Parts: sequence; structure tokens; C-alpha cells
Amino acid sequence: MTDPTAQRLSPSGHVDAFARESLPPFEDWPVLVGLGALGYPERLNAAVELVDSTIAAHGSDRPALIGIDQRWSYGELSKAVQQAANVLVDAGVVPGNRVLLRGPNNPLLAIAWLAVVRVGGVVVTTMPMLRAVELEKISDIARVQFALVDHRYLEEWEGVGSFDGVTIPFGGPTDDDLVARCWVASAVNVAADTAADDVCLLAFTSGTTGKPKATMHFHRDVLAIADTFSAHIVKPTCDDVFAGSPPIAFTFGLGAVVIFPLRAGASTVLLEAASPPALLEAIPEYRITCLFTAPTAYRAMLPMATNADLSSLRRCVSAGETLPSATWQAWFDATGIKLIDGIGATELLHIFISASDHDIRPGTTGRPVPGFIAEVVDENLMALPAGVPGLLAVRGPVGCRYLADDRQRVYVRGGWNITGDVYLMDEAGYFHYQSRADDMIVSSGYNIAAPEVEGALLNHSAVAETAVIGIPDIDRGMLVKAFVVLQPGFAADPSMARGLQDHVKATIAPYKYPRQIEFVDELPKTATGKLQRFRLKEITGTSD
Repeated sequence: MTDPTAQRLSPSGHVDAFARESLPPFEDWPVLVGLGALGYPERLNAAVELVDSTIAAHGSDRPALIGIDQRWSYGELSKAVQQAANVLVDAGVVPGNRVLLRGPNNPLLAIAWLAVVRVGGVVVTTMPMLRAVELEKISDIARVQFALVDHRYLEEWEGVGSFDGVTIPFGGPTDDDLVARCWVASAVNVAADTAADDVCLLAFTSGTTGKPKATMHFHRDVLAIADTFSAHIVKPTCDDVFAGSPPIAFTFGLGAVVIFPLRAGASTVLLEAASPPALLEAIPEYRITCLFTAPTAYRAMLPMATNADLSSLRRCVSAGETLPSATWQAWFDATGIKLIDGIGATELLHIFISASDHDIRPGTTGRPVPGFIAEVVDENLMALPAGVPGLLAVRGPVGCRYLADDRQRVYVRGGWNITGDVYLMDEAGYFHYQSRADDMIVSSGYNIAAPEVEGALLNHSAVAETAVIGIPDIDRGMLVKAFVVLQPGFAADPSMARGLQDHVKATIAPYKYPRQIEFVDELPKTATGKLQRFRLKEITGTSD
């Protein structure tokens, strides 16, 4: 049933009203379901729930955050978060201000995230791989006023010319560093009196046009993903040890290594470098029990798994791209562990279709997570019968709310979140992934917008025209492939291809670079000059 209270906002605890005023109008929201069953009060601060309430339930001496040569108990975490919160207040942060975070996964980044939420700020976490041009887009859209930046990642951030707010480094040796300022800050902080439906998180996702979209999430949303997917599918205990490869800037990673373990009173190992070999070394070292990564990583670990001690693992979660049944079976044969597959979206914060234990059927994504409903529909939003592919439509206690973006009405139609994925549902209610319905390239769990890669290539003096598509790949799901028309006088040779790849890596986040480049004399276009991407897909055999 629809939750009528979800279409009504509580009095805000924000002093800065930017976020609430940027919410889409109610008529453009998806219908929310299952929220009432979660029983959240009107006044709610997610950071308080994840730390203070967890201490009340499980005690302060249990391990919470683990890093390289670093460990925080829940009591130590509480003290650090309150000290960091007081530093933010002293710096001028008021409830509703946007605070950007930049750094790799480590305990300090998690403490900063919790501190921002505790003071009522709106946290904007960015991936450390992003370049200044990408950071500037995010900063401008979110109207960021403060930034907490790992001291090793300041250079690109300082290249964001439009930012004129306050930057506080962390993890470094200077007196203005967040850590140094925490040493002299009070360990007693009164958390902001935020509403459950105050925005606490702006999570950015790539659009197919290359223009990033900010998804807006409430304090209650942060808890809802733990109380649905994590509670019912991962089923954590306070003795679990979480770890994973996705960055905290990805909502998949935020849930996996921050929200889910803290909600359960468990501990989390935050690894700055989480390559497949590093994960295999970390599992026995920290006795990791719950592992989150992409299918690409599970495939890469398989050749090494037979010689690794994986005896501590009890849960392995895969998301970010489709999980082939062959990978599922190979991992099960090597480890005896049934991979938990799932599909989520930044717009809905985390995973909404999945299965665990005896409910898993290899080759399917699963069934709607308790609290969510899903259907396969046609373009008119009419439900399709079992076995017929169509658009995936989802409703739940969370949903898409873009910050001041006209694309809200594309993603939300008829009260449904339309994810852009093509699925079919079988007679037993299991969902089978078919393809993307748009031009988004999903490679190794990363969403890559073709126009953004094209823009980077066109900035090179040798490129006259270019078109970018995704092509299937066994290891990565999809690869970025660029078709390039060169300017006169430039040679179409391997050296030029490598030069263009290096140029893209230096211009935008390196994971977006085209791993294949094909030089062509011309690109297929309509009579009016519009690029026909579908013809390139037909040429490469990648059309649906």
C-alpha cells in the first residue's frame, strides 16, 4: 500500500534550505511503499542512529572501524565523530550546508561522513579518481560550501576554480588538518535536530548525456537500505566483519562498508586499495565475513582462490553489473559460497532485487527485496506477462528524487522508478537481466556516459569526430570503444590510439578511457547530421 505520510514533509531541521527547496514537486515523486512498516520517528539523525543507538544496543567496546594500522572501537568512533562534528560547527557549517568529501576508503573518510550527517549537513562524497573538471560540475550542481579533502588528493580539488568555500584537509601533518583540530576539540556534541525527511546525502550518478545528476536522500533512506536489503538478504550479526572494493562515494560502497555494518553493530575493514589480490590477502588477515565487490573482481579472484584462506567468509555480495551464471557457479565450486546477486541504483540508494541462501537461483538477479515491489512493464507502464522482456519498474520505501533536474520525469513515471534496465520475470517471480534500455555503458561496475568520453576525445587536437559505445566483454561486462575520425595530417596507428587513451585518462576519471579505439573515415549519421549510434552497435554486433 502507498504510505500517505510519505507525501508530506516534516518541519525541517535545516537552517540552509537549499536542499529542501530543490526537491522535485510531490507530483513527480515515485509512490513510496513499505515506509510505514519501518516505523521511523519524525525526528531522526542517521549518524546518531548508526553510532549512538548502536552503542546503546551493543556496547562501546566492540570494534567498529578497521584500517591499515588503525582500529576504532564504537566508543572511540563516537568520540572522533563528535570531535569532528565540533570542528565543522566551528568552521561555520550549519544544518543544510553541503559538504564535499574527497578521499579513498579509510576510517577517516567514514568519520568525516558521519560527522557531516551528525551536524545536519548534506554530504557529497566524490570518488578520488575524479579530475578537477568533473569535481567542478559536482560542486556547482550541489552548490558546495565546505570540503573535507584527504591531504593526498588536494591538487585536483584546488583546480576547481568555481569553489570559493572552506577546505579542510585531513590525514596530513599540518595544524589546520581535521585530525589536528579534533585533538583540541570537545568530545561532546549535540547532534542536529533533523527531520527523518531532511536531505542528508547528495549522491551523484552519470547521465547518458554526460551531465551528472544529484540524487537526494533523506536520513530515513540511509536507515531504510539497512533495514531492508541488509537485514533480509545479508542478515548480518554484530560479530560480522565487512569489507569490499566499491568506493564510499558509490552508494553500493556506502551501504556495504559503512551503513550496513554500523547498523548491525558489526565492524568494517576500510581498504584504500581493494584490488582482487588485495582482497584475497585481507580476508584471512582481518577474518572478513561479508564481502562486497563486482562480478569482475570475483572472476579475477577465481584463479587465486584455491590457494587463499577464505574460511572466514560467509556472505559474498555481487552488484554493479550483471552476474553471469558461469561466474556464480565457478565461485561456488571454488569456495562453497553462494554469491548474492543484486541490482540497485543510485536513485534508490541501494539494492532492491536480490536473493540469498536457498532462494538463490543462479543466472537470475532474484526477487524484490522485502519492502519493495517490482514489475516488468511496456512503454505505457502496463505489466507484461511472465517471460516477456520489458522495462524494470520499482517502488519501495526509497525512491528517485533528483536535485532540480528535468530528468526526474524520465526516471519517475506513473509513480514508478523506471531504472533503464530491460528485464523479464519468470513464472516463479525471479527477475532475469536482459540489457540496458539506454546508452549507459556499465563496465566493471562503473557507469560511464558515452558523451563524456566523446567530449574528452574531442578536446584532443588530432580528433575531428568521435562516437563511443559499449561492447560486450567477458571480464568487465562491457568495454568502452571509441570510433575516431582524425583531422587531416594525423596517422591512424597504435601510437595515436595510445596517445588518445592517455589524453582521456588525464582529462576525466581514468576508468572511463576507451579500451578499444577504431579509426574510421566517417561516422554513420542521419540526413540531418545526427549520429546513429545504433548503426555502430549493429556493426560491432552489440545491438539488442
